[in-house]
Parts: sequence; structure tokens; C-alpha cells
Amino acid sequence: MDRTRARTPERSPARADKGIVSVRSIATAVPPTVLQQDQVRDLLASQPELSRLSRRLIGSVFDGSAIERRHTVMRELGATPAGTAEPVDAQFYDAQTRTILTPSTGQRNAAYTREVRPLLAEVGARAIEDAPGLDRTDITHVITVSCTGFFAPGPDYVVVRDLGLAPSTRRLHVGFMGCYGAFPALRAAVSTCVAEPGAAVLIVCAELCTLHVRSSNDPDTIVASSVFADGAAAAVVSARPAPAGSAVLDIDAQETALTDGGETDMAWTIGDLGFEMVLSRYVPRILEDQIAHSLRPLLDRLGASAPTEWSQIDRWAVHPGGRAILDRVQRALGLSDAQMSPSRAVLRDYGNMSSATVLFILRRLLAGDGEQEANGAPERVAAMAFGPGLTVESALFTRRVTS
Repeated sequence: MDRTRARTPERSPARADKGIVSVRSIATAVPPTVLQQDQVRDLLASQPELSRLSRRLIGSVFDGSAIERRHTVMRELGATPAGTAEPVDAQFYDAQTRTILTPSTGQRNAAYTREVRPLLAEVGARAIEDAPGLDRTDITHVITVSCTGFFAPGPDYVVVRDLGLAPSTRRLHVGFMGCYGAFPALRAAVSTCVAEPGAAVLIVCAELCTLHVRSSNDPDTIVASSVFADGAAAAVVSARPAPAGSAVLDIDAQETALTDGGETDMAWTIGDLGFEMVLSRYVPRILEDQIAHSLRPLLDRLGASAPTEWSQIDRWAVHPGGRAILDRVQRALGLSDAQMSPSRAVLRDYGNMSSATVLFILRRLLAGDGEQEANGAPERVAAMAFGPGLTVESALFTRRVTS
């Protein structure tokens, strides 16, 4: 990357008076069962009710997805480590006939309630363990995020109970906001830490998208089945000073924007046979036309320190809603292949895990690479995600190593 173009991040005066709220750690977790993209393609294309046109569409959509593998809680659908192959639910898949079945929404949600719990606990525990200078007794707030299932007491309760956090831990659940759900959670964490400087907030995003996969001739359903996956990510956010030598992401600014149009092009509704995703072919085009305008208020908040070109921002975490979305955003903002590489790598290895996905990318950026460590200077990081609305959520961070 051309370091001569990057500006040294500057502090916003409004934030300097309130202290710096930082992401102290990010952890990720996925179910052990791996879905190889070509095998899922062949399985879906073999379903008896599909038309010839749909079979051809499945081939082209899966082959052009830029995804190699994904993960699922549906152990019967993929390659699973020995000893863990017991099916999630016999109502989902007939292994003898290789037929994808049509369980009810209630059956799918029951599977969500069972299968999400270990992921919530695993990733939450990892995030706390990785947060320098903090442990479980320091966590004051828990915010959970999910749009692929419902139950009460919910994921926020599960995290507190299964991690043995204090019963007085304050809880919030962000539900059904889609792929951008991590950003409202971050905003709530920042507000909490500004109001209570001693707070330490654990954010946990967990999504089991594959529970809603089904065979269909509908093009939107076919596209959704080619990209969505299961995974969880967690972050610890605090304004408390981190120990010297800790890599952190200071949260500099956040913005939200609604595009002109797109309300019916990306949607997430509850049907009788599962949650139904609308992801039309127009979404990448809408984003290409409007992403620069949607992000402009974010840069305006930086005042004189704002870069004059998008490419001057060092690192990027662009939610990989699909290959076409990444291609169009890259073109609209003039970003390099190196700047897009972390987003494309997460798409390739994990697919689209809805709200958890952007944290997978930010985890890579927080961990750094040899170039970052050798340079040693703070770096600006931009992150964004897209969801129903069509909504664009974005944030600017500064990655630095504390002294």
C-alpha cells in the first residue's frame, strides 16, 4: 500500500473531552461442519422440484460467488469432524434420498434455540480472554445481535448465565436488523462507555442463516442459498485505558444512511417455512450509485483531518454481502485490491454470516500484519455493512498500539 497517501489520524475535539472508546478485542467462532461450495451447488441443483432454468441459475450463481467454503450447524449437510455427525433435526434433510425437506418456521426456530447457545458462550469467552487488562468480572454490559431466530430469555441472558457474569450485568438484544446489526450494537456500546467511563461492554453477534435454506425456483432464494452461512463474533468495548503494547481500535465516528430506493430489494421476513430473504440483483447497482454519498457524512465528522479521497483510508472492512457488492463498492470508491483483500478473504472462507461478518474482517485488521507492526504508526480503518432498508451503516476507527 502506498503510505505516502495516508494521513495520520487526528482526534476529534468532541471526543477528546469524553475519552477514547476502543474495541479491545474481537473473537470469532464457527460451527465445525464445513460446506464446500461446489458440493452444496450440486446438492441444491439435484432437488426434484427445480426447473431446468433454476438448475442452470444455481450453477452460475454458485460458481460466480467467490466463496469456496462456509460453515453450518446442519451437521448432516457437510464435512464434519468424526464423532459429531448426529443430525440437527431429521426434518431438515433426508440423507438417503439427498432431499432437502421443508420444516416449519417453528422447527427451524427450535433448532436455532438449541444450536446458537454453545456459539454464544464460546465466542463471548474468547473475546473476554483476548481483551488485555480485563476479565469476566470487569464486564458490566452485554449486547447481543441476531436476526436468524428468537427465544426468551434470549441470547443476552444466555451469555450472562453461561459465562458466569454478574447477575447485575445490564443487557440489550438487537434483533432482526440484518447484516448491519453489529453497528447499532457498537453505537450503544460507545454511548454506554461515554456515560459510564468504567464500563466494559461485551458485544456478541451470532447468526445461523443456514437453518433457513430451502430449495426453490425463486431467483432471490437461490442467491441467498449461495452466500449465507453460520458464524459468531464478539468484541469487548471500553473507555478504560488498555495496558501498554495493546493493539486497539479507537471508535472515531459512526453514521447511518438510507439509500434512495431499495426498500423492497433487500428484505428479511418470516414465512411459514422459515425466514425469507429478498436479495435482488439491483442491490449491488444501488450501492455503487449511492455508497459515496452515503459515506460522506462519516468523513465530514472528521473535519480538517478528513481524507480527500477514499483510497487515502488505510484499511477497509466492507461487509461481503456477495461478490457483486464488493466489486461495485470497490469501483465506486476507487479502492485497491489490497484494501479489499480482507473482505474478499472472509467471503471466500466463510461466506455471508449476516451481522457477525464485519467483525470477522475487523478482527483481521485489529490483529495486524507484518507491514502494520513494522510501520508502527496509527492507521485509519473504515468499516461498513448493508441491510434491509436499504440501510448503510458505517464507522471509522483508528488502529493503534497503546504506549
